[in-house]
Amino acid sequence: MSREITRADILALDDYATQRRERRLAVIEIKRHRRVPVGPDVTFYFENRETMVQQIQEMLWIEKGGEAQIQDELDAYNPLVPNGAELVATMMIEIDDEVRRARTLATLGGIEETVELRIGAERVAARPETSDDVERTKADGKTSSIHFLRFTLSPAEIARFRDGGAEVLLSIGHANYGHIAILSPAARAALGGDFA
Repeated sequence: MSREITRADILALDDYATQRRERRLAVIEIKRHRRVPVGPDVTFYFENRETMVQQIQEMLWIEKGGEAQIQDELDAYNPLVPNGAELVATMMIEIDDEVRRARTLATLGGIEETVELRIGAERVAARPETSDDVERTKADGKTSSIHFLRFTLSPAEIARFRDGGAEVLLSIGHANYGHIAILSPAARAALGGDFA
């Protein structure tokens, strides 16, 4: 099966309406082991083809843009489908209190440049999304609460990630937010399926 999501993968709204509850429950189960909190305020949501198909279906359901909206959603979410040699994550800085959130985001400029995956002694730096129309850290040092990151692994790193012999850590090394999380065996198994 191709990794790219196409128009043929998207259900008509009427069909989706009859399956929505079950599909949402299924994706909640898929996401359960793909969510990795790092420290008190940051959570990584590792995406895959199934999560992105569901995201497109939900955007179409909510916005009701019809056929004209579908290609825009495919263009937006296909880049978040892992290519077989990478992991793709949405990193979210999740702070409910609006005042604390604004104050914290103002101190985390460049946080997306300090993220890495550690597989034993190997370090795989995250590669932040870059595009002309998306700036995640502003000139004044304030960062966005949402970042899209890629971790591209070599065949040897993929093998070590999957074999379970080496500890796998997800780390943020920002001066104002230094935290590390150990990936659970369940998370490693779920994410290991993203590799070709």
